Amino acid sequence: MNTVMNPVYRKRLLAHRAGIALSVMAMSAGLIFLLWILATLLINGFSALSINMFTQTTPAPGSEGGGLWNAIAGSLMMVVLSTVISTPVGILAGIYLAEYGEQSKLAQLTRFVTDIMLSAPSIVIGLFVYALYVANVKHFSGYAGSVALSLIAVPVVVRTTDNMLKLVPNGLLEAAYALGAPRWKVSMTVRLRAVKAGVITGVLLAVARISGETAPLLFTALNNQFFNADMNKPMANLPYVIYQFAMSPYDNWRSLAWGGALLVTFSVLGLNILSRTLFAQKAPK
Repeated sequence: MNTVMNPVYRKRLLAHRAGIALSVMAMSAGLIFLLWILATLLINGFSALSINMFTQTTPAPGSEGGGLWNAIAGSLMMVVLSTVISTPVGILAGIYLAEYGEQSKLAQLTRFVTDIMLSAPSIVIGLFVYALYVANVKHFSGYAGSVALSLIAVPVVVRTTDNMLKLVPNGLLEAAYALGAPRWKVSMTVRLRAVKAGVITGVLLAVARISGETAPLLFTALNNQFFNADMNKPMANLPYVIYQFAMSPYDNWRSLAWGGALLVTFSVLGLNILSRTLFAQKAPK
């Protein structure tokens, strides 16, 4: 073997090392800023946590005290309703795409629209619901906010369900067909059951996606300073309250905004951890 390094090899080695060095530098810069943001959030967020945050409603301008109880309850109600709407629609659409949509033009169009909705700005979806629903009923409401959030969650569930169902081995399906099971029953009781953990993971990821959305709620649910259980009226929500309080000149409002941001962050983080651990798809032995 020639001990002298080939010039071409030397050039490629230098380019490789330079690329690795630049990648490490970019990763380090990203981690530094991420840790900086998280440290600022944790310091300011934990200092704002108190019992009043979970028991009192949002304070009036210039008043002391107050909490985020109405915003927390409103966000939970809208997220739960949007999950109830988007989960069956997304799962059934994913089953259709994986089971019946191999050569269908309708399935191709559905996949195309799903990809567009996955990348569509959330404010566009909020404006769409505003023009279609809010402008016709002449008032903001929690129902409108739930519809907007469900439109954001549906594509995530559809894409996840479609991809997970395609991972089921053909041998398992052929065995079910050999036993005389109809196609719809194989889809629901065999194919879907085999990947239920992955489908649940997709639903949790969709919930995490919509939990911190602010733009769609600006044009649909708006806000409410008081606690409101009637979803046909304007409803408080954490993302909008955080946006409003963070821009205010009042110290207690800004403190509540930090506390609300910490709650949203921990909620999204918890859902992501849950989706990757508790419902993780186990590899077959």
